Amino acid sequence: MECLIIIVPTALLGLYMAWNIGANDVANSMGCAVGSKSISIKWAVVAAGICEFAGSVLVGAHVTDTVRKGIVDPTTIASLPGLGPGEAPALLLLGMAAALLAAAVSLNVATWFGMPVSTSHSIVGAVAGYGIIAAGWSAVHWGKMGQIVASWFLSPVAGGVLGFVLFTVISKLILGRKRPVTAAVTIAPFMVFFMMVVVTLAIVYKGLKHLTGERAEWITGNGAFLVAAAVGLLSALVARVLIRRALRGKEGFPLPEQLELVERVFAPLVVVTSCAVAFSHGANDVANAVGPLAAIVDIASTCTVRMRVHVPVWILMLGGTGIVLGLATFGYRVMRTIGTKITQITPSRGVAACIAATITVLVCTRMKLPVSTTHTLVGAILGIGLARGLAAVNRQVTRNIFGSWFITVPVAAVLAMVFFMLGRAFLLDHVRDALLRGASGAG
Repeated sequence: MECLIIIVPTALLGLYMAWNIGANDVANSMGCAVGSKSISIKWAVVAAGICEFAGSVLVGAHVTDTVRKGIVDPTTIASLPGLGPGEAPALLLLGMAAALLAAAVSLNVATWFGMPVSTSHSIVGAVAGYGIIAAGWSAVHWGKMGQIVASWFLSPVAGGVLGFVLFTVISKLILGRKRPVTAAVTIAPFMVFFMMVVVTLAIVYKGLKHLTGERAEWITGNGAFLVAAAVGLLSALVARVLIRRALRGKEGFPLPEQLELVERVFAPLVVVTSCAVAFSHGANDVANAVGPLAAIVDIASTCTVRMRVHVPVWILMLGGTGIVLGLATFGYRVMRTIGTKITQITPSRGVAACIAATITVLVCTRMKLPVSTTHTLVGAILGIGLARGLAAVNRQVTRNIFGSWFITVPVAAVLAMVFFMLGRAFLLDHVRDALLRGASGAG
C-alpha cells in the first residue's frame, strides 16, 4: 500500500513523459512520409503507433540504467554525509520524478511550437540538473555530457552530408535522365536492396539487440548481415517485378508525367523506411520515459539504490501506450514542421533523407557515439534541400530548430533543479517515511 502511494503518481509522470515522446520524437519518424504525401496523417499515426508500440513492448529495454545514460552516479548521492535512514533512496526517487517532470514539460513546450527536439537530451539535461542540486557539480559525469554536446554537431552534419549525396545519386541516375521511367525500372531495385539492408540492420541493432538469451544471438551477431542481405535480395526481386509491371509501356509519356510516375514508385519505400525508424525508436527511446520510472518503482519496492534495474512489462506497456497517445493527439505539429516547413519533400527526397538518417544513427550506434535520431533526420532533410540549392531551404525555420536544440539541455536542467528543490522541501519527509514503512512491512 505504501508503495502504491509513490508508484501511482510517478506512473502518471512516466505516462506524461511517454505522451510527449510520442508527440515530438515519434512524429519525426513519419514526417518525411507525410510531407511527401506518401501517406495521410491518419494512416501515419496508425502505422507509427503500431510500430512504436511493438518496438516498445516487444523489444524495449528490459534492463535499464538507474540514472539515464550514466549522467549521475547514484552512489555519489547515496554517500552524501548527514543522511538519515531512508533519505538516500528518497532523494534519488524525488530526483528521478523531478527529471521526468522537467523533461516532459520542456518537450511539451517544444511540441506546442512544432520544434523537433531530442527527448534523450531532455532527460539527460534533467537528470544532470537534479544531480547538481542534490550532490554538487562533481556528481555529473561531464565527459558524457561533452559527448552529448559534440553530438549536436556530429549527427546533423553527418546526416546532411549523406542525405545530400544520396539524393544527388537518385537525381543523376533516375530523375535527371531523359527517360526516368526506364531508369527507374533498372536502378530502383538496386536502391530497394540497399534500403532494405540498411532497414534490417537498423531493426536488428537498434531494436532486437534488447532481446536476451541464445535464441536471439544468431540474429544480433554477425548473422545480422546475412539476414539483411537475404531480406534485401528478396525485396529487390519483388520490387523489380512490381516496378516493371507498374511502369510497362510508359517510357514514351511526357517527361513531367514520367517523373510523377517515378515518384509514385518511391512512395511505398519512404513509408517502409519511416515505419522501420518508428520501430527502432520505440525499442530504444521508450527508455527515456520508463527508465526513470523503473528506477522509482524499484526504489519504492526495495528502499535501496541500484545501478541497473529490471523494467516490468507493465511499465513498458505504459510507455508504449503513452507514446501512441502522444502521436495521435499532438504529433501532427512536429510532423508538419519536419515534412513541409524545412524544405519541400517528395517521395524520392523522403527516401534519401530516411536512409541517410538511418545509416548515420546505425553507424554511430555501432561506434558507441551518442547521437539523436531527431537531429540526424533534420540534418538529412536539410541535406536533400541543399542538394537543390540554398533557396530550397527555409532558413528561418532552420534557425528556430537549431536554437531549440541548444536550449533543450539547459532548460530541462533548470526545470529539474526547481522541481527537485520543491520536492525536497515539501515531500522528502513524506517519501522517506513511506519508504521506511514499506520496507518494514516487507520485512
